[in-house]
Amino acid sequence: MTSEAQIAELEGALSQAKEQWTRLDAKKQLLVERLQQAERDLTEFQETVDTYEKARILLQQSAEYARKQAKQQMETLVTNALQYVFGPLISFEIELEEHGSRAVAEMFVVSDFEGMKVKTKPQDARGGGVVDIVTLALRVALMETTQPRQAGPLLLDEPGKHVSGEYTHYLYEFLKSLATMFGRQIIMITHNQHLTESGDKAFVVSIRDGISDLEEIANP
Repeated sequence: MTSEAQIAELEGALSQAKEQWTRLDAKKQLLVERLQQAERDLTEFQETVDTYEKARILLQQSAEYARKQAKQQMETLVTNALQYVFGPLISFEIELEEHGSRAVAEMFVVSDFEGMKVKTKPQDARGGGVVDIVTLALRVALMETTQPRQAGPLLLDEPGKHVSGEYTHYLYEFLKSLATMFGRQIIMITHNQHLTESGDKAFVVSIRDGISDLEEIANP
């Protein structure tokens, strides 16, 4: 075999190796992205479960009268939130059962389909948007129900990110009503332009040369 042929063969092998490496690297990047998304989803799920558990613990450990009051406040606030965003044919219910000396709380979303009541767990009701609203409203209810009352602003990270676009307007109107009703400032991080436009002030954060840059943007 001539040296030219050997060089051509080596160049061909090198080209194939580069193509294989490119394919493997692209596959690796895809797997890394999927892993990161799975980790984000897990964190979000754990935060949602944590909210439900805190609400259950509050209801379970309260005295009977306080428990009934907390139950009513939570049901009212979460139902108002759901109906504000999704319309009047949906509500939130908490069922309390006595197991010995211990109260057990179960939470349900109740939907009206042509006069028929359908009761489901929040995570099974009409997709992720309902879970977002229930979790948000429960967090507010916990802040307002727990004694002593927790002061300070309401911090939200991507609120309602699973809520369909057709309901986004109602979501930010609900957030505004929360701020007015409870006298709390709302500070949120969002990529949703409609939610951005709903704030009194909005800022865009970008990274320049590894440094975060904050710029105020004018809302219409």
